[in-house]
Formats: sequence, C-alpha cells, structure tokens
Amino acid sequence: MSKKFCFCTLAVGNRYRTHARMLASDIQKHSPATSLIVLTDQPHDFEEYPHVIACKHRLQSVKGYHDKRFVLEKSLKLFDTCMYLDSDVRILGSVPEDIEWLPGITARTGCKILKHNAGMNQRQALPVIKKVAQKLDIDLEKTQWFHEFMFAVKKQDGAEVEFLKLWQTISYFFEMQGIYDGEGNVMGLAAVLAGLTVQFDSGDKFPFFKDNIEQVRIKKGQSQLKDKQIYFDIHKKIEYPEYPIWRKVINKLIGKAVFLYRLFRLRTFARQDLGF
Repeated sequence: MSKKFCFCTLAVGNRYRTHARMLASDIQKHSPATSLIVLTDQPHDFEEYPHVIACKHRLQSVKGYHDKRFVLEKSLKLFDTCMYLDSDVRILGSVPEDIEWLPGITARTGCKILKHNAGMNQRQALPVIKKVAQKLDIDLEKTQWFHEFMFAVKKQDGAEVEFLKLWQTISYFFEMQGIYDGEGNVMGLAAVLAGLTVQFDSGDKFPFFKDNIEQVRIKKGQSQLKDKQIYFDIHKKIEYPEYPIWRKVINKLIGKAVFLYRLFRLRTFARQDLGF
C-alpha cells in the first residue's frame, strides 16, 4: 500500500455505506495499491476489503456535511496526500500511480466565492459569507469556492491543520444561521484565512461517474446516456429504496428527532470552540 496517497470518504448510514462499498470495490479493481479511509458508523461492513481503513464515526455537524473535515483530519495523519470522494462516486478505470499533487487543495471544479454565490439559489449564504469575512478580515476577492464532491489535499507546512480548525469554527457560525450545507463556501473561507493554497485542475485524473456531473456531460455531448445508464440505475436504486409506508414514516420521524438533537448539541459545541 502506498504511504503517500489515499482516497477517503464519509459513509454514515446504510445508503452511504452501500455506495462506499461499491467505491471500495472500484478502488480494489482499478487502484489496488491505494488505501481507502472510510469514516463510518459500521466499520465491520468493510471487513472484506483489505485496502480499506474503516474508522468508527458518529456525525457531529447538524446534517453531516461538515464531517468531511474529520475524514481529512484522519487521512492526513496517515498520508501526505488524500483525495476526498463523495461515497457515491464510482471509479471506472485505471488510476495512475504517479499523480503529482501540489501542496494545498486541488479541486476539480470551482470559482471565486462571490461569483458562485451571486446566483438565486446561493443568495441565502452570501450575507453569512460577508459577515464571516468582515469578522475575520478575509478578502472575498481572493477567496475561492470549490465543489466538494472530489478534491485532493496535500500537506502544506502545517497550513492544512489550521485550515481544519478554522473549518470547524466557521461551520458553527453557518449552522447557527440555519445554513447546514454548502461546505464548499466554508472550506474556501477557511483555506484563505489559513493560507492554504487552492488551485483548480479540471482535467480528470481517472475515469469516474458522479450522477450530477454525468448529467452535465451528457447535456454538453461529452458523454452518452446509453453508456452510463447502468450506473444511473444502480445509483437510483440505492438512493430510493422501496420501503413500506410504515417504515418511511418511522424513518422520517427518526430523522427529524436526530436533526433536532444535533441542532441542540450545536450550541454546546460552539460554546466550547475557542475560536467561535
């Protein structure tokens, strides 16, 4: 196993574990010398994969989006570089063994944070972004947003450690304002404040499938639906399992209760955070 680079993901809950096991199989097939670190509520689900380092994890953020920072923290303790992948990403072909990563964050997709949040769908976050920038003296013109489904982090003289600390603090502020997702904004703010370099590389290092990315490719004529239909079907089956009505009602009630508990717990976490 390579000690320089690993893949990593978050897989809490049956749906995400099912996705992550498929990702683990893909890596075993296409990059067998590469470890996959998985933070999950059921580590024993990955016992059949010798290249998987499965670590017990309980979600800390309100809706789980900001728990990606714990995945990176664990991975960078063991490896010089890690690539975070959403658990529902599929790797479809060989992964080169000699990929060279620059220090800091290398994201596949991104832009200036102000540009990303200028659209109608993102305007809820913009006032919060400006408040954080004013409070922490962040120049938003120098701040990047990047898509969080796939990005690599390479150690950069300790800046990555400060980045993770700031991510936690800033995420608390966003969540206290009722914004529980959009971690790409929080990571961008934390990175510029920590001095962690953010660069973009739109060239795919290996062939992969991600449902929303593939839909864009198909619209642009860069991919054919008939070639990827099987992956869409598998993804849909995992995302929308057929449960009886009573099970759906119970799941919804449990989800609501868990959300309220995490929201209550957020206030305790925020008070304990010295930066916040």
